[in-house]
Amino acid sequence: MVVVQGDPSKEGEFTLRAILPANYKIPPHWHPATENVTVLKGTLFLGTGEKFDESKATKIKDGGFASIPGMHHHFAFTKDECIIQVHAMGPFAINYINPADDPRKQ
Repeated sequence: MVVVQGDPSKEGEFTLRAILPANYKIPPHWHPATENVTVLKGTLFLGTGEKFDESKATKIKDGGFASIPGMHHHFAFTKDECIIQVHAMGPFAINYINPADDPRKQ
């Protein structure tokens, strides 16, 4: 992940890019502010809800865009490598529905 513009830890706009490897999973979580995601390369699967359920995910291909409202519970995964760009308002936070899913605590 690389920050392209701004500082996600501070108030104000920011943009970041991330390379997600094949078979990467982001467990159900939410953010305090709207998260805007653009798929630059590959395919991202994005679903909503408090449970990780691949069958309920939407496929977002190259050039696709999703806007996830603040406080909205969602999850994501890849099947192949995927490059995404995220822009939002900071300070940015990731709050996992199940605290045990938080990789910062593992």
